[in-house]
Amino acid sequence: MPTSSPRVLVVDDDCDVADFLTEALGLHGIQARPAYGGAEALQLVREFRPDALLLDLAMLNIDGFDVAAAVRATGHAPYLVALSSHGEAATRARTRAAGFNAHLAKPASIDTIVSTLRSRPLAA
Repeated sequence: MPTSSPRVLVVDDDCDVADFLTEALGLHGIQARPAYGGAEALQLVREFRPDALLLDLAMLNIDGFDVAAAVRATGHAPYLVALSSHGEAATRARTRAAGFNAHLAKPASIDTIVSTLRSRPLAA
């Protein structure tokens, strides 16, 4: 289990949510940056090179599933955490099939989010 804090890209098209989570993660010593939608997330993945993405699933234009697939296609393999109001079994199965490492249902506590991000396996 890694002891260092991951660099996290927080992706949510609700700017207030993305900003709040970014700030809250920062208060826990995690370097985080917000992205306000899928297109911005894909740009920031190239620049920021995050260890983890905290991804909303239901975004306009490019949803969290499409972001995950595009990021994986680049060969970059960050830890992918779905953070969604859709927490039912069918959506959880879909995130697993799409290669997400974890799925948290909104509203998740910041302690749960931090614990999930810090428990990621070491990169190969």
